[in-house]
Amino acid sequence: MQGISKKRRINIAILKSLMLVATITVLALVVFLIVYVFVKGFPNISWELLSTKPSYTNGTIGILPDILNTLYIVFATLIIVLPLGVGAAIYLSEYAKKKRIVRIIEYAAETLAGIPSIIYGLVGLLFFVQFLGLRKSLIAGALTLVIMNLPTIMRTTQESLKTVPQAVRDGAFSLGAGKWRVIRTVVLPGCVDGICTGCILTVGRIVGESAALLFTAGLAHSINGFVTALSSPGATLTVALYFYAKEWGEFGVAFAIAAILMILTMLINLAATFIQKYFERRRQL
Repeated sequence: MQGISKKRRINIAILKSLMLVATITVLALVVFLIVYVFVKGFPNISWELLSTKPSYTNGTIGILPDILNTLYIVFATLIIVLPLGVGAAIYLSEYAKKKRIVRIIEYAAETLAGIPSIIYGLVGLLFFVQFLGLRKSLIAGALTLVIMNLPTIMRTTQESLKTVPQAVRDGAFSLGAGKWRVIRTVVLPGCVDGICTGCILTVGRIVGESAALLFTAGLAHSINGFVTALSSPGATLTVALYFYAKEWGEFGVAFAIAAILMILTMLINLAATFIQKYFERRRQL
């Protein structure tokens, strides 16, 4: 730091100290939250809790229906949102000619991504539940989550498509490949890591969503098959957490569900990191 004035060295030291304090504060908050939830939640996790359904007659508390409903709604949302989001991103990046329309659609997607989830729940209640007559059901909740997560899938796929060099496309075109063949065999394999990462992050948002599902999916705690469950009301883990803490006052069960959700969130983030590094290694080979 030779040649730097004393006043500037003092300013740099102050900024470094402030950034260090901010880093330690964030780290302390994260560690405190994780430790607090685990300490409160782990003692209440048992096999009976994970493998039974709640019973109002004998006072049994179980979250198996909520776990199944969470899996059902994740699967139903993904099989709808992935084709729509990836297809829209491919069209906007590879086929759309009018850049003004593309910018308008991108702006609309960014706007949708910033709307509070409770507004999506209200729209889902009015449109899917009442107007379309789906009633409160997992399919109504899944369709609401499709609208919520469509901008995320579309934008992450678009950014991944932009990472594929234009020279790669031109090389494939020079060999006589058609537009769709180039996209299918060259472009998509080159950005599949970004698409998978966006998919996993979408799963994390679906698992953690509660406000929209309170309006559309309902609060039922019954065990059903996949097809029957889609047309029936059902509570996911986050909705069950709200139900047990707010309605029943079972804070031990609520913290147990919170610990399970925390573990799922960590696993989802680790999976996203692992997939990204895996595809990076494959490209370097």
